[in-house]
Amino acid sequence: MKLKVMEYETIIGLEIHAQLKTNSKIFCGCSTAFGAPPNTNTCPICLGLPGVLPVLNQKVVEFAIKLGLATNSNINKFSQFARKNYFYPDLPKGYQTSQFDLPIVGQGNVEIEVDGQKKKIGITRIHMEEDAGKLTHDEVEPVSYIDLNRTGTPLLEIVSEPDLRSPAEASAYLKKLHAILRYLDICDGNMQEGSFRCDANISLRPYGQTAFGTRTELKNMNSFRHVESALEYEIRRQRDLLLEGESVVQETLLWNPDKNCTESMRGKEDAHDYRYFPCPDLVPIAISEEWIEEVRSGLPELPDQRKTRLVDQYGLPNYDAVILTADRQLADYFEETVSAGGKAKKAANLIMTELLRELKERAITECRVRPHQLAALLMMVEEKSINGKIAKTVFQSMMESGKDPMVIVKEQNLLQVSDEGELVALVRQIIYSHPQQAEDYRNGKTKIMAFFVGQLMQRTKGKANPNIANELFVRELAG
Repeated sequence: MKLKVMEYETIIGLEIHAQLKTNSKIFCGCSTAFGAPPNTNTCPICLGLPGVLPVLNQKVVEFAIKLGLATNSNINKFSQFARKNYFYPDLPKGYQTSQFDLPIVGQGNVEIEVDGQKKKIGITRIHMEEDAGKLTHDEVEPVSYIDLNRTGTPLLEIVSEPDLRSPAEASAYLKKLHAILRYLDICDGNMQEGSFRCDANISLRPYGQTAFGTRTELKNMNSFRHVESALEYEIRRQRDLLLEGESVVQETLLWNPDKNCTESMRGKEDAHDYRYFPCPDLVPIAISEEWIEEVRSGLPELPDQRKTRLVDQYGLPNYDAVILTADRQLADYFEETVSAGGKAKKAANLIMTELLRELKERAITECRVRPHQLAALLMMVEEKSINGKIAKTVFQSMMESGKDPMVIVKEQNLLQVSDEGELVALVRQIIYSHPQQAEDYRNGKTKIMAFFVGQLMQRTKGKANPNIANELFVRELAG
């Protein structure tokens, strides 16, 4: 008798830390600028020296309200800071000022789409807190270096409900929050610099079981790809343990992208391990309905709203609109290109293929081709000054030089040849040089026309107008 292998359901919850785009830290006036010399953006307040008192940055509260409204969440009129106590070298005060039982934002949700299926993912809470410093471990000597510039930088922690059931859903949710934060312009979303970070809690349970399994926490994931890879690995690891009859240990794991595996960091803490208590140095926060409505009135068009508008206004397929609106600056670039005269669908195609491939991991702001230049290139194709193949060559030159397309076309002599007088002699030569193919065409093998046009393209270095070329071959072969 064949034994049935037990199948397990994956349960994932994400904790996202978004570093806010404020000029100063959450409780003091120190700069939040990234890249300053180590330990230069510090003061007695963010270092927690004796006798100092923190003062809450009002902008942090405003940003928290913005994100709460953008994620369909409840804004709590009364919230409070708490001290989260733990001892680590990059935490100079011996505690982190965070929020515990009274966060500023309560339950909400965002909608994701995976494989054409839409799903709402619950948000448990969003709370304000300060960031810790940064440890750098020497690769040769057994020493570590501490940079406290990041200490006190304002964070919003977004805690999801355990509603995610696959790495693909987790990635979609993470990308949606990333887009919302950037549309609101409250976080730059730079994962490499640590301003957008993600921890994942993951467990498995047999299908049909309501109780959660033992969870592990994944850290050190600084790209969307790393998040998916780490979750896929951890699912396999936990499943193998359970199928072997072993137990999953509750612990915190680090993702090692070089080895493509997780590594144990420490035992997983629970809330009581941190000995939370209300922060005695900060008064509770009271938020009026008037302030909430003032913030609401200033909200920008969000990703889902913009996606719907691009479909309705420009007739784009849903797939195109999803890609273009994933990044606010990319969507702006598309709309500026269309406003400058580019046809919407053709602009979308060029942006999603050539532009994104050239940029790869770089931001759209680093693109040397401005929207009006891209529109000019598209109009040159539309006017048949160049063909689509030549347009790709011109675009690559534009990316390298930043020059206007017409300048490049003239410099490289790429204007499309549409004059029948210039082309007809070449057409006749090609037909004369390939009598067998000409005879095959006349005998009904019309697909061979592609061969003739290809020969002409080779001789004109791709500059012949393909439509005129096709007409000339049809006429000459019939003669």
